[in-house]
Amino acid sequence: MAAGALKWIVPWEFSWVFVIVFASTALLYAAGCRRLRVSMARKAAFWVGMAMIYVALHTYFDYFAEHEFFMHRIQQVLLHHLAPLLIIASYPGTVLRAGLPPAWRVRMRRVGRSPVWRALSAILLHPAVVTLLFVALIVVWLIPDMQTLAMLDWRIYRAMNWSMVLSGLAYWWLVLDHRPKPPGRMSPGWRVLSPGITMTPQIVAGAIVTFSKTDLYPIFEICGRAFTLNVLTGQLIGGVIMWVPAAMIESAGGLLAMRQWLRLSRAGRLPRRAPVRRVAARQ
Repeated sequence: MAAGALKWIVPWEFSWVFVIVFASTALLYAAGCRRLRVSMARKAAFWVGMAMIYVALHTYFDYFAEHEFFMHRIQQVLLHHLAPLLIIASYPGTVLRAGLPPAWRVRMRRVGRSPVWRALSAILLHPAVVTLLFVALIVVWLIPDMQTLAMLDWRIYRAMNWSMVLSGLAYWWLVLDHRPKPPGRMSPGWRVLSPGITMTPQIVAGAIVTFSKTDLYPIFEICGRAFTLNVLTGQLIGGVIMWVPAAMIESAGGLLAMRQWLRLSRAGRLPRRAPVRRVAARQ
């Protein structure tokens, strides 16, 4: 029985890059928690999000994601929506910085003030760019030819998964920012509206896959399916996963953004509009 249980936690495809990145992040957060007072809710959100990423990418779960379309959709929803939302909702930035040695923190501060980093971040972290990539990456990897390439080449497959995680983290970092604009990059009102905008093309794509009467992804048949499930039934389940759970997660993100907006309003930290002056008409 122990051997059977071990099968589920052993990586389907081992990756040193993933192990190093994951372990470094976990150690930094644990060190930061020893130096700062972090609430149990924030810790729980961070570790649950990290556990989801680990399970989705570095356990036997990845085998099913490579051999069944609907399991692959579950993997992508975890990597792109739920896990990044939980991690960013825990506001881990200050904790991770606290986990760094003092000399490294000084260097990071210098890098953050450098003209090169400011120019790069102004482009890569621009709300329009981040939002466009958040939606585009979902649609691009749903194109049957792109899905086939990812399944046939392990390098493209890993690039796809990393792009899901990174775009999800960047997007939810903008949406759940607890600061006003500036210094935040997106205004509080747009943070609330943005998930409603980004979920629309995902719902449309999910509906197209759900109601399709042809096998859009025969690559899973070539790779060998993990379950004895009808092809169109599995595709329908995958489309519904893209359609309903993903939209619910984005709705939750919008509600969290609204909570931050109300908090900023109660604290009087929202920018006030200049009073409108009435000019009397000349006789």
